[in-house]
Amino acid sequence: MKEPAERPPGPVRNDDADWDHWPVLDYLAENYREIHPCDAAVIRHHSAFYRRFAPGSIARSLEFGAGPNLYPLMLAGAASRRVDAVERSAANVAYLTGQLSHGPDESWQAFYAFCRELDPALPPTATQALARVHVLHDDVRTLPAGTYELASMNFVAESITEDFEEFAQLCRIYIATVRPGGLLVASFMENMPTYRIGTAPAWPGCPVDATVLREVFGPYTDDLVLTHVGPDPTRPDYGDTGMVLLRARTLGPGGKAEAALRDDRA
Repeated sequence: MKEPAERPPGPVRNDDADWDHWPVLDYLAENYREIHPCDAAVIRHHSAFYRRFAPGSIARSLEFGAGPNLYPLMLAGAASRRVDAVERSAANVAYLTGQLSHGPDESWQAFYAFCRELDPALPPTATQALARVHVLHDDVRTLPAGTYELASMNFVAESITEDFEEFAQLCRIYIATVRPGGLLVASFMENMPTYRIGTAPAWPGCPVDATVLREVFGPYTDDLVLTHVGPDPTRPDYGDTGMVLLRARTLGPGGKAEAALRDDRA
């Protein structure tokens, strides 16, 4: 596990952390071995978003920084014909690849049953829904602009850096992966500080709230809706104050999202 003997000056940024050794099993044990009320809130929110679209009407969607959480990938299994799960961490890629190759862990079955209860258009089994998923071992910062009709991001940008400017840049890159007029759905931990998973070293966190998200996303989107979810006492206390859920549509052709990505990559 890469952790400097002395903390470097200034905020810890994404490239300072050893994501290849992300503690997948500890993270899943702490957060996803049962459906917590906060999970149920995210699933309800995202399911309502996806139910707006006819089955198979989205040719290609993105899970931006997929991590090992399967339920966002499951939720896309009716509307999207292909889901690209882009993930930088070798540990998370190994977990995702195993889940797709051998079938999801038993603990995910309750999640999928709940997803399908909310959206009966989903395939009969989680394995069938996840068959649409393609795991791409890559850095989301290298994704080309305007590739996807829809992009999902869950607990990523605020959980991989302490630098607010880097957080905002990651959000702009996320926005710009979608074609002009495309769709966004996302979840953020609210006021997420630096945090620990199991006994691993601390990981970087960037405290954000609905006001910050409106400032970051507002200039590049239409139909921006933010929904607050309160703290969940059934899950570990990482120091956050709940969640903020987002849905939006990117601006039309020639809008600010395209310009923002060009500026970030310059």
